[in-house]
Amino acid sequence: MTKKAKKYWVKHVQKTSFAMDLPEGIFTRSSKEIAKELKQAVLESNRTKGTKFQSAMSMLNYYINRAGKNLEPKDKARLEKAKVELRKIFGKTIKI
Repeated sequence: MTKKAKKYWVKHVQKTSFAMDLPEGIFTRSSKEIAKELKQAVLESNRTKGTKFQSAMSMLNYYINRAGKNLEPKDKARLEKAKVELRKIFGKTIKI
């Protein structure tokens, strides 16, 4: 892979991926809104793999991982809270 190709791999993945389409600016909203809209997007999509919950959580984790070090602590906390909200609305519980 060339240096230029490495730089733009995310754009390539977004264009060629079998992942679902998400509303513009979804990850800038509140944690509850993010979870609600992710659920709505996966339920409407025919382009998901695994369960609908797995697909929604995967998209959220993908965004968090791609933002990486550029993510403000308050934004990271909001996105981590969105994971909790997503588990709630899909009826998933964490067993301790």
